[in-house]
Amino acid sequence: MKAIVCSEWGGPDKLRLGELLLPDPKAGEVRLKVLAAGVNFPDALIIQKKYQLQPPLPFVPGTEVAGMVDAVGEGVSLAKGTRVVAFVGTGGFAEYVCVNATLTIPLPTGVSDEVAAGFTMTYATSQHALFDRAQLKAGETLLVLGAGGGVGLAAVELGKLAGARVIAAASTDEKLAACHVAGADALINYSTLDLRESVKTLTDGKGADVVYDPVGGGYTEPALRALAWRGRLLVVGFANGEIPSLRINLLLLKEASLVGVYWGEFAKREPKANARMIGELMGWLAQGKLKPRVSHVYPLHETPRALDELLHRRAIGKLVIRP
Repeated sequence: MKAIVCSEWGGPDKLRLGELLLPDPKAGEVRLKVLAAGVNFPDALIIQKKYQLQPPLPFVPGTEVAGMVDAVGEGVSLAKGTRVVAFVGTGGFAEYVCVNATLTIPLPTGVSDEVAAGFTMTYATSQHALFDRAQLKAGETLLVLGAGGGVGLAAVELGKLAGARVIAAASTDEKLAACHVAGADALINYSTLDLRESVKTLTDGKGADVVYDPVGGGYTEPALRALAWRGRLLVVGFANGEIPSLRINLLLLKEASLVGVYWGEFAKREPKANARMIGELMGWLAQGKLKPRVSHVYPLHETPRALDELLHRRAIGKLVIRP
C-alpha cells in the first residue's frame, strides 16, 4: 500500500511517499480502506517531534480518517463494508490503516467522505472544550481565537448551537468572512485591531465568559485579560508556534479559570463518554445543524503541501487528503 512516511524529524518537506506492507488487524482491531483523511495541526507538530505523542521513526502520520471496514480482527462484530470515522492517532495518511474498533463511529448516510474525515477531531475537540470543560451556557459570550481554522469554525458553530453570543477573532478579513457565514455575531481582525480593547468594546466592558484559544503565543494574555468575572480560558493548542507564559495573578483578580483541553486523551480514557458525544455530533451533522467547511482536497502525494498550508496558517476551514 502507498503511505506518507516520516523517517526523520522535521517539516513537511521531509515526508516521503512510500510503499508499505498491508497491515493485518489484531484482536479488537479493524482494517480500514482510507477514503479520506483529515489534516490537523497535531499532524504538523508530530513530524517535528513537537507533540505530546512521539512515536518511534519511521511512522505514518495522520490522526483521523473516514474509511470502509476492509478486514476485522478477532472479537470484532463490525461488518465489512461499513463506513466509519475513526481517530487513529497515527497512520491515517495511507491507503489502509488498522485501528481499535472502539475508536470507530458508523457514519450517517448522506455524509461525504471528505466532510466526515475533517469532522471528528475539530468538532469533537470543540464540543469537549465548550460543553464539557467550559460548561458554556446559553446567553454567555464566547470569544474564539483562530476562528477561521478548522477547530475555530467548529467552535463558532457549536457556540451558536449552545445559545452563546460568539465573537470570532482571526488574522485576515477572508477568514472572518467564513466566520460570519458560520454564524459569528461579531468579528475582530487581531492583526489590525487591539484584541483586548475590541472585546471590551463589544461586551460593554464586561468581557468574554469563555475564551477558546487554539492559537497561543502573544494572543493568550490579552485574551485572558479580556475575560469576564469567573471567565474560563480554554487552552486548546498553540498554532502560533509559541507556548505562552502567563501571570497567574490575572486569574485571581477575576476568579477566572485556565482550563486544559486534550480531546484525544479524553477519548482514550473515557471512551463511553466520548462515544455519546460523537453520537450527538453525528446527529447534529445529519440534521444539517452543523455545516463543516472543507476548503481543499489533496491527493496523497500532496500531503506535505497540505501540512505546509496548515503550518503557515493559510487554510480556511478543513484540509483533507484523498488517497
